[in-house]
Amino acid sequence: MKKVGVGIIGLGPRAETLLASLKFMTEGIAVTAICDFKEERIALLRKKILEAKMDAPHEYRDYHRLIADPAVDAVLIPTSWNSHLLIAQECLAQGKYAGIEVGGAASIDELWQLVRAAESTGVSCMMLENCCYGRNELMMLNMARKGLFGELIHCECGYLHDLSDMAWREPDKERTIHNRFRNGDLYPTHGLGPIAKILRINRGNRFLTISSTASKARGFAAAAKAHGMGDVTYNEGDIVLSVIRCANGETILLRHGVSLPRPYSRCQLVQGTRGLWEEDAKGIFIEGISKTEERIDSAGNPYTVHTWDPVDSFYEKYDHPIWKKYRDKQIGEHGGMDYLTLSAFAEAVREHKPTPIDVYDVAAWMSVTALSEQSVALGGQVLPFPDFTDGKWIARKPEEPSAWALDEIFEDLQR
Repeated sequence: MKKVGVGIIGLGPRAETLLASLKFMTEGIAVTAICDFKEERIALLRKKILEAKMDAPHEYRDYHRLIADPAVDAVLIPTSWNSHLLIAQECLAQGKYAGIEVGGAASIDELWQLVRAAESTGVSCMMLENCCYGRNELMMLNMARKGLFGELIHCECGYLHDLSDMAWREPDKERTIHNRFRNGDLYPTHGLGPIAKILRINRGNRFLTISSTASKARGFAAAAKAHGMGDVTYNEGDIVLSVIRCANGETILLRHGVSLPRPYSRCQLVQGTRGLWEEDAKGIFIEGISKTEERIDSAGNPYTVHTWDPVDSFYEKYDHPIWKKYRDKQIGEHGGMDYLTLSAFAEAVREHKPTPIDVYDVAAWMSVTALSEQSVALGGQVLPFPDFTDGKWIARKPEEPSAWALDEIFEDLQR
């Protein structure tokens, strides 16, 4: 297997998490270069790379030089949110695949620039959205493609995670600052990415419009004050709700909330004419498969009670082929999702093929942040999504067969 030479720009905690998976992939990937403007971050990652018995990488303080390094075939970009797209554009311009970390766009213009860079060079930019390779998410994709849910009607998703301690633990970090000065869905892709794939967004379907609204902002300010930071104003609403309508008529309810006490959830739901999956209920109901009970009410009228089946009861028959292969050997961070995502990226680079999450996906998913921010500011006004494919979504050629495909399922390619 030809090794893919990978450079990493931005050596913060997320780079360390990626390395925790990359160290298990040394047969196919070599970390050939690292870059950060902080010497202590370079020293720390160098130490971790050597401890993992990987070859010492080239070290850079200027990311332009890393991208130009001939030993680098592809670049991983776990930098700050506002720099992802700028760095990715330069990678594409120099013929290097770009793997960007998750986040949202600050403007629609920067997404168009990324799309044009990919189209003009023919090189792929992939968002490293690991939730697209989650076990349940991939099983729902498999079930949807097999028609178990019937015709898809409505989906829900989001990112609900109590991160209120950012207000006092990391008051000067970029993510905290975004929450202080912006108000929209700042982190949409963990939930939206898998749902977009299930709905065939950019291949026969697309996001059409969005309307967003935000609640009052209290959680972050309360956390800051409780820890002696005085009165700090946060613009980000404690709950941001967005309704997306798709070209084929489906609706998506997208939720974002990171400042109030609650258990973690991506609140995913897939509803079709024959049944649904609901993440928080930890259940699936499929008409004709799941149990129902006929009852009589006090007036003598019959009614039907539907019963959830546990999600794990579907694994044996409907687990995605990827998870049938990897479920007993999960390695790396986030329950193995990082490893699967990086494997998909590396194979595309090695074989010079499009990545399973491509630049049109990146643009559509990240645009939610900029558009929701505008819609909230305009009182929930309905705004149109740009068509980043310029009409190609209507009759776009099918995804190339791959074991890592996210639009279709190629069981015979699992090795």
